[in-house]
Amino acid sequence: MRLVVTGREGQVVRSLMERAKGRAEVVALGRPALDLARPETIAPALADARPDIVVSAAAYTAVDQAEDEPERAFAVNATGAGAVAEAAARLGVPVIHLSTDYVFDGTKEHPYSEEDAPAPRSVYGASKLAGEEAVAAANPDHVILRTAWVYSPFGKNFVKTMLALAQTRDHLRVVDDQHGNPSAAHDIAEAVLAIVETWRRRAERRPRGVYHFAGSGETSWCGLARHALAVSRAAGGPHAEVEAITTAEYPTRAARPRNSRLDCRRFRADFGYLAPEWQTSLEAVVKRLLAEVV
Repeated sequence: MRLVVTGREGQVVRSLMERAKGRAEVVALGRPALDLARPETIAPALADARPDIVVSAAAYTAVDQAEDEPERAFAVNATGAGAVAEAAARLGVPVIHLSTDYVFDGTKEHPYSEEDAPAPRSVYGASKLAGEEAVAAANPDHVILRTAWVYSPFGKNFVKTMLALAQTRDHLRVVDDQHGNPSAAHDIAEAVLAIVETWRRRAERRPRGVYHFAGSGETSWCGLARHALAVSRAAGGPHAEVEAITTAEYPTRAARPRNSRLDCRRFRADFGYLAPEWQTSLEAVVKRLLAEVV
């Protein structure tokens, strides 16, 4: 099975390349050969790569910067994503498209299910929702996989930032009134592979549509920071005290959902995979990061 993935340096792409070894062939395409901001590059690059499945993982992810660059955010996350799905459809192959909890406004008291109506509060969230709609319209043979609070040993993410700050600071202030499901990129990679395996076994009756997938269990950003730094301290790494603050005390350019929790029961029912408890995956990532520093 040949998976062609958009993007080369993203957290999920790099995690997928690790986890797919011996299970599927992964070909990662990025700029300049495939540039979501230049839709004319997409179809030729995908055709040359000869995919069995396309994984649409590349995206514009600068949440605050998107408020000042809406045209670019929509060009990549909506127009570009739609062009990927259309190119896959022309090749006769399905597409797995990665999306985000930011399509919701975060006002619901309980975890969001796939039936809940999206209502993004930021340009980034609106651009990702437009991408979902473009993907669904361009290729009926799709899974749109919404996830949240992604971290990994790769790239820029919240967990790496906390560990870096703890190297030079004794005290950190972190928002405690936003809640979600921390999601290790390696677990998301496993979710993608679960879709691939299910599609392989059920080629004539592939589950399709929108699914939620995130780490099991929930916490706040403050809780995530405290646990990451506790694991680090126990392993001999940097540590800092973490003070809980409110969203109002840490204003950002783009609004963040107060509730990013995702109900993942449909994914488990259709694809047979449930993410580990977030603390378990976090511990593995923190220890890997500390080992790589040494």
